[in-house]
Amino acid sequence: MKQVVQNYKSGELAVLDVPVPGCKPGGVLVRSAYSLISTGTELMKVSEAGMSMLGKARSRPDQVAKVMQSVATNGVPSTYRKVMGKLDSYTPLGYSLCGVVEQVGAGIDDVKAGDLVACAGNEHALHAELNWVPKNLYTPVPDGLAPRDAAFGTVGSIALQGVRQGESRLGEVALVIGLGLIGQLVVQLLAASGVRVVGADPDPARCELAERLGAAACGDPASAAVETAVAELTGGHGVDQVYLAAGGGSNQPVELAARLCRDRGRVVDIGKCRLDLPWNAYYEKELDVRFSRSYGPGRYDPEYELEGRDYPIGHVRWTERRNLACFLDLLSRGSVDVEPLVSHIADFDDAVQTYQRLKDGDLKAVAVLFRYPGPGHTAEAAAPAVDVPAVNVRRIPARPASTPVRLAFVGAGNYASSMLLPHLVRRDGVELSTVVTTTALSAANAQRKFGFAGATTDLDAVLGDPSVDAVFVVTRHSSHAELTRKALLAGKAVFVEKPLALTEDELAGVLAAVEESGNDRLQVGFNRRFAPLLREARRRFGARSGAASLRYLVNAGRLDAGSWYLRRGTEGSRFAGEGGHFIDTASWLLDADPVSVYAVATSGDDDLQVVLRYPDGSTATISYVTTGPSAFPKETLDLVADGKALRLDDFVRASVHGRKRWVSSRLPKARDKGQNAELAAFVKAVRTGGPMPVPLRSLAATTAATLAVRAGLAAGAPVTLAGAR
Repeated sequence: MKQVVQNYKSGELAVLDVPVPGCKPGGVLVRSAYSLISTGTELMKVSEAGMSMLGKARSRPDQVAKVMQSVATNGVPSTYRKVMGKLDSYTPLGYSLCGVVEQVGAGIDDVKAGDLVACAGNEHALHAELNWVPKNLYTPVPDGLAPRDAAFGTVGSIALQGVRQGESRLGEVALVIGLGLIGQLVVQLLAASGVRVVGADPDPARCELAERLGAAACGDPASAAVETAVAELTGGHGVDQVYLAAGGGSNQPVELAARLCRDRGRVVDIGKCRLDLPWNAYYEKELDVRFSRSYGPGRYDPEYELEGRDYPIGHVRWTERRNLACFLDLLSRGSVDVEPLVSHIADFDDAVQTYQRLKDGDLKAVAVLFRYPGPGHTAEAAAPAVDVPAVNVRRIPARPASTPVRLAFVGAGNYASSMLLPHLVRRDGVELSTVVTTTALSAANAQRKFGFAGATTDLDAVLGDPSVDAVFVVTRHSSHAELTRKALLAGKAVFVEKPLALTEDELAGVLAAVEESGNDRLQVGFNRRFAPLLREARRRFGARSGAASLRYLVNAGRLDAGSWYLRRGTEGSRFAGEGGHFIDTASWLLDADPVSVYAVATSGDDDLQVVLRYPDGSTATISYVTTGPSAFPKETLDLVADGKALRLDDFVRASVHGRKRWVSSRLPKARDKGQNAELAAFVKAVRTGGPMPVPLRSLAATTAATLAVRAGLAAGAPVTLAGAR
């Protein structure tokens, strides 16, 4: 099997082939699905290994003291050989993972082979394909919790133990100093406990993330923002607890804690920061300084960790294992969300390069996961994958540029009449040729209102008309795929309103028509990427180098009882009909197609949470809710990456925060969601024969991702999108 190791003397990192560990009694053999890099603890170890011998000595004075004691006892030559032998050997990395039980040792009866478990321990939950894990260092994963989320179990336990040491109470105010991985989890745990939280970190992106995850206010500890927020929330008395989740050699966190903590408040050290306590400040307030020992009671006790001797629950309520199980339960119930923390997911084979990128600063991340091949990985992708077939396109020649673009409409309902046709009627170089509807009267009404040259109920006649350049499919959802397929086979350019398809078979049929005809002149009505305000905000945001986190809240509202949108048997789910809009917008902003989809829903599927993962580790979370107030904006979007943030408020206002701040005009404007610009781009492509506004590959990937939501809800697991870019 393969395992990530490091030589502490040379600093070399490697993925080595090592023997598979035996399955000893009192534990289980676990095949890894995902393991989590602790970007604080592990990177500190990696950085120390790259130091000179003098640098190593300065960073670990405790070890130097042991060496000096050994010199006094055993002499210099013996001590030198012992130290060099220990330094010049490979040591493991990692301590938090999720995997599948492959083999059960004697004395284990709480899990069986094939069960999904979360594992802890810097000797047992290593970055390796297989690990032997003793009983008190693993716990079963709750049903429905994704393996990649369960891999956070150990670091979640560290944060949870820190919060327990703070003895937080409902209504109190806490300060979290350091908003890395542990700090972000502490913020969420405190907020879930009814504690108001102020965060302090010099990184504005981490501050913004903490605010999205529940903090009342965050800011740079060197600025006045943190002190101002504390004063406002506490009436000037100071916070009840301070959690030190920062690292490094600065004493600023300890001094800030003393300044902002109330009289007889509690200061909890979770991270590894400098602790030169300013005596007067701590003495005068009689501050209670506490340490949080890793995952909880049992840590560093070999009888507990290795021999499986549990502490009686009546004496020790929260042990290592019980903390681990508690954190997974909070994840499964949605009280804590780790998806926004995932900055990057790397294949296990790329472990060395990933560590190097983190060390060099090329990869700026809160949390990084290793994804393992084989049975451990397929545990996540248990739901059927949605295939995106390849197509072999043979271009259709462009129509003569001197004649108008002649358009036919199939369907002329409310959306076509209000959002599409008014723009086309006013556009030069466009001729509305024929409108096709199922009833003669509706065709006649559309002809009269918008000036179509003809009106008919005969679709085949329109598709066979060589003078028609493009067909708009604006009918009910259940007919989109078949009408699109027929129009493509007839050689027409096609504009179809979303959704393109309601099933995987329908999507495959459309793409097969492209392959058969060589006609890829297809556009789906994903108009939001054409919205002028959003395009300007994207331009102001600029290019990015690191992974991004995107949040899209859609306050869809309730439908009237008689709405045809509710006819799931024929028209698909509401999200299947509308969700492509939001997935397409996210993919356009992130400049990629999603590679996996994970979805959860409330009872009755009224409200959905859809998490999309992208190739560079970016994530997009779409909250599609129908139970919100009608007065609240329909769409709000936040994009965060590289210390920058973009916000869109319902296509009325937009802003970008980074080195410079940009805010759109404060004057009220009508919402422009991009229909006019989208139609202009489509007509231009038809006229010139140039590429369609959105690549076919992207249209298919967005449709596949939308359909995967249904598959993911049914399977209770993420769905991998096969063939995604």
